[in-house]
Amino acid sequence: MRNFVITLAVLAMTIPAGAQLANKKALTLAAAKTIAAAAEVEAKKNNWNVVIAVVDDGANLIYLQRMDGTQIGSVDIAQMKARTAIRMKRPSKALEDVVVGGRNTVLKLPDVLPVEGGLPLTFDGQMIGAIGVSGVTSVQDGQIAAAGVKSLEGMK
Repeated sequence: MRNFVITLAVLAMTIPAGAQLANKKALTLAAAKTIAAAAEVEAKKNNWNVVIAVVDDGANLIYLQRMDGTQIGSVDIAQMKARTAIRMKRPSKALEDVVVGGRNTVLKLPDVLPVEGGLPLTFDGQMIGAIGVSGVTSVQDGQIAAAGVKSLEGMK
């Protein structure tokens, strides 16, 4: 029995030796602020007051900005849109389109808001987080979020 236990211990030590960790990009606070700033420029250009939320790849809030005059309810909605985009790995509008197409079961998915305005943030082919915007129409929220996503193009 003792030899069996020793053999198992030796085997257990050799298994992780071949394991590799992923080389993964992570969203930083500075990057989140840059993304939100680009979104804010688009909002201001159109005289729209919104809330902008940026979450990491685990749907954790990194940065939130509420422009003056934006309704308080948009604080939660912007976060929900961002979390939907990263959790479902697609724009929140894709889920809205599914609901509009008649698949109402999507409305029962936990912690999912199928409304345009949430977009995944992708860098070097990896999803690193998401942006969510709320405060104007859903189409306008999506336009503002897209401006934030576009700011990723200049990042390293």
